[in-house]
Amino acid sequence: MFNKGEGIVLKTTDYGETNKIVTLLTKNWGKIGVMARGAKKPNSKLFSCTQLFTIGSYLIQLNRGLGLLHQGESIQSMRRLREDIYLTGFAAYIVELAEKGIDERKPNPILYDQLALSLHYLQEEYDPDIIKTIFEIKMLPILGLKPVLHECVNCKAKEGIFSFSVRENGFLCHRCFETDPYRIPLSPASTRLLSQFAKISLEQIGSIHVKEQTKKELDMVMEQYYDTYTGLYLKSKGVLKQIKQVWKPDQN
Repeated sequence: MFNKGEGIVLKTTDYGETNKIVTLLTKNWGKIGVMARGAKKPNSKLFSCTQLFTIGSYLIQLNRGLGLLHQGESIQSMRRLREDIYLTGFAAYIVELAEKGIDERKPNPILYDQLALSLHYLQEEYDPDIIKTIFEIKMLPILGLKPVLHECVNCKAKEGIFSFSVRENGFLCHRCFETDPYRIPLSPASTRLLSQFAKISLEQIGSIHVKEQTKKELDMVMEQYYDTYTGLYLKSKGVLKQIKQVWKPDQN
């Protein structure tokens, strides 16, 4: 029996000379693996719809193990994300985080929509650092994590100068700094953005202009928090760091 639904290409693995195993995040069935026969051939009807980052409509035979991709049609090809090395780094990190952070065949329509919208925003030249940070924050509840980003985790104060404590799982106000000598200092802008990103949906994101120092603070918080609590190893994370060191957006 064949089933039709939307999906996002998270990963592809060559299988033989002409076939691919494609990992899809689907709206209806969650993360699934499918065999795409002949998809490596440029003239194959499955060639374009099985490219990395593609959002498409797929006709799939769902089996107990690996499914079979029968037909597919691209909805958004995300071609720019594959051709722009700077954006490729961000997109690869986001899709690998989604792929490694969820179990097989557990539908999560909210995650699907967040990933699809994040890739769309990257394609439309929204600030990739900000899209990355927002997606990381939105992934935390899916990973079973909920840092306190609206008040001091210790005294519950909502006003003051804040740092982020990985150990204490959230904000620490200046009155409670001694609680964690290894807290990460935050500017008021970083504090505000972390709090906002935790509350608002991706659909509400407009054009945001953020200073480079603020981006570095946000990145430090997310990196240390993920390293401490998730146990995820993402190959794309190291690649993205290298790309950011040597490649600037204005070089495109």
